[in-house]
Amino acid sequence: MAENSALTSTTGSTSLADSSIFDSKVTETSKENLFIGSSSYVEEEMPQIETRIILVQEAGKQEELIKALKEIKVPFVKMESVEEFKSLDSPEFENVFIVMDFQDSVFNELYKTDCRVIGPPVVLNCAQKGEPLPFSCRPLYCTSMMNLVLCFTGFRKKEELVRLVTLVHHMGGVIRKDFNSKVTHLVANCTQGEKFRIAVSLGTPIMKPEWIYKAWERRNEQDFCASFDEFRNEFKVPPFQDCILSFLGFSDEEKTNMEEMTEMQGGNYLPVGDERCTHLIVEENIVKELPFEPSKKLYVVKQEWFWGSIQMDARAGETMYLYEKANTPELKKSVSLLSLNTPNSNRKRRRLKETLAQLSRETDMSPFPPQTPKSCTKSSKNSTPVPSKQSARWQVARELYQTESNYVNILATIIQLFQVPLEEEGQRGGPILAPEEIKTIFGSIPDIFDVHTKIKDDLEDLIVNWDESKSIGDIFLKYSKDLVKTYPPFVNFFEMSKETIIKCEKQKPRFHAFLKINQAKPECGRQSLVELLIRPVQRLPSVALLLNDLKKHTAEENPDKSTLEKAIGSLKEVMTHINEDKRKTEAQKQIFDVVYEVDGCPANLLSSHRSLVQRVETISLGEHPCDRGEQVTLFLFNDCLEIARKRHKVIGTFRSPHGQTRPPASLKHIHLMPLSQIKKVLDIRETEDCHNAFALLVRPPTEQANVLLSFQMTSEEPPKENWLKMLCRHVANTICKADAENLIYTADPESFEVNTKDMDSTLSRASRAIKKTSKKVTRAFSFSKTPKRALRRALMTSQSSVEGRSPSSNDKHVMSRLSSTSSLAGIPSPSLVSLPSFFERRSHTLSRSTTHLI
Repeated sequence: MAENSALTSTTGSTSLADSSIFDSKVTETSKENLFIGSSSYVEEEMPQIETRIILVQEAGKQEELIKALKEIKVPFVKMESVEEFKSLDSPEFENVFIVMDFQDSVFNELYKTDCRVIGPPVVLNCAQKGEPLPFSCRPLYCTSMMNLVLCFTGFRKKEELVRLVTLVHHMGGVIRKDFNSKVTHLVANCTQGEKFRIAVSLGTPIMKPEWIYKAWERRNEQDFCASFDEFRNEFKVPPFQDCILSFLGFSDEEKTNMEEMTEMQGGNYLPVGDERCTHLIVEENIVKELPFEPSKKLYVVKQEWFWGSIQMDARAGETMYLYEKANTPELKKSVSLLSLNTPNSNRKRRRLKETLAQLSRETDMSPFPPQTPKSCTKSSKNSTPVPSKQSARWQVARELYQTESNYVNILATIIQLFQVPLEEEGQRGGPILAPEEIKTIFGSIPDIFDVHTKIKDDLEDLIVNWDESKSIGDIFLKYSKDLVKTYPPFVNFFEMSKETIIKCEKQKPRFHAFLKINQAKPECGRQSLVELLIRPVQRLPSVALLLNDLKKHTAEENPDKSTLEKAIGSLKEVMTHINEDKRKTEAQKQIFDVVYEVDGCPANLLSSHRSLVQRVETISLGEHPCDRGEQVTLFLFNDCLEIARKRHKVIGTFRSPHGQTRPPASLKHIHLMPLSQIKKVLDIRETEDCHNAFALLVRPPTEQANVLLSFQMTSEEPPKENWLKMLCRHVANTICKADAENLIYTADPESFEVNTKDMDSTLSRASRAIKKTSKKVTRAFSFSKTPKRALRRALMTSQSSVEGRSPSSNDKHVMSRLSSTSSLAGIPSPSLVSLPSFFERRSHTLSRSTTHLI
């Protein structure tokens, strides 16, 4: 591909191919002037020249621009035409021209005369930051590419390159002809060439030409910068641009997945053997020989090239991943060693034995040579000496060590192969995962690794210097506290770790490629990251089984017998902690689910001592805590009751900081009530007009009268009887009373004006809808700001002071009407701790019905 040569600008007077040449000349000129000035300073003091802004044509009409110039205290004048320039030219000022459009004739005239020209965004940006105007020998419209150093490759059309270079200069960028370490971005028109390969190896972002054009379109945005990741990532050259791939040796599912990934990463795919293909991706573990002779233009590469390109977000160099036909002399040698065609071939049998012994040594994970244990030899009854041999206890201990060593190796693989590369700074293409995602996936794995490394070292020392009297139980007792600290956090959040891996693998192609590359390595044994991470969940139970087996083969007189029992007990304690913490974790997760589901749910609902007991779906039968017929959900916690109603309108979705999208909240918070405020639980008798109803008699601390909350359960689960008993038990626990049953009171529906008749009828639903609409309209057109409670108190005070008597029933009726009218003007927001004051509306009528209940 042809590289770039020297270019001329649109005016044909200056070179734009490498602005570093121009910059160096400017620097040299400045140095010469500085030298001359310093030598002549003694003879004559140089006159100071002040910078003056000249607002050209439309720029002089911009009020925002004039205000910014006043803020940075720069003198300015207005100029309507180029002809006025001569009259404004003065040796006392250095003129800087502000032009609104860098494409019109005025700009070209000023540019030809080497005038300093800037755009309005430069002035506005300096005023915003309180900085002086930047010095630039070239026209500078904005600073969105300031401090960026660009290099170009793969452009054949000179005019296009000149246009791109000019725009970069107008946005404050610098151009380099040759690629070096100072280049911040490579603008590529192809995915070949030396510059492209160097940029990939250095991790330099490789951009499409559209990046410059789109940045120029946003030139008037003050806070915009072309290097912002969110903007820049849209115009990165995808890994498989200009590539046509084909896949050989993969299963249908893998092939489909890789073809989808190819299109996502800017490439195309064709069947194997098509002459248009640029790359053939081979599954090297399956394909031993190609079905055809590849052309010289076709890259035949291993699948690691495919996944590596996606991971680094750039096309990787093919030479490192070329597929080669497997040479199999070693395989033939092993086959000849294993062939036993001659019956009396002792030599071949001996070689077979040596080969199997070698294989055995390679698969043995033990880092030390076989040792002869110092076993306690026992004499037979006839006192015949018995040769020393490995005891069953030693065999189990050695198995315990080998499994521990294997486990530590797995943990090391997880950390070194997955966690450390993901946490590395300066990853090509940027971080693969966010730090919080890495923390969620790996959790306390490093801490578990540290503890088990110490256990493994102690076991190794014990096995190498074996003695039957040495204690294995002491090793696990020594680290029992560390196991309690490290295991519960990981095991309890393993499901969350697993879900995070699955989610990130689906949403982030680079992470999917990272897993593909590393999971194919021999260290992983063809296991996925999820399969490796489940090992800590399984480890402690398997250790407990091995210790039990060891205890069986330990003599009664051996001191390690009792120590092993203690060690097994300590492991069971760790597993109990895990189960208990898991239960608490699940309970906390349930509370979080409630918080997400209920819009406006108070933050103080989240507490370490609180747990969700039961959820009940109901319909409100009275005017409290919301209108009759509203669908109400009751969340019973061990110390409080969250009351929420169904939202009438659900808008939008919730997106967490980690990028997880949650469904919109379906409920609206009404009120969080401590169970201590519930004085009685009313079991409403079943009648023809009342079914599955109950009520709560509540005394908020800020109120002097009782409030009745009545509901109808909409489902048969849980049964009403069980629900009420459960509620009473937790109320009793909260107020420290043993007689929970005394809190339940059976009542007739007529006594408390409770009925469920026509709750689901069409007329009833229409009536409720009209009522809600009426409230909204009245509230919208109300101009009264007087709080209802204040108005009621003022009226009661004035009546009592004037007449010196308590209000009559008629007065109560008048006040009730007044209060209902004022409620249209302003409804107080619900309290997070106590019931709202609008529960007073029926307080007088309820006081007579409920006095005998308290």
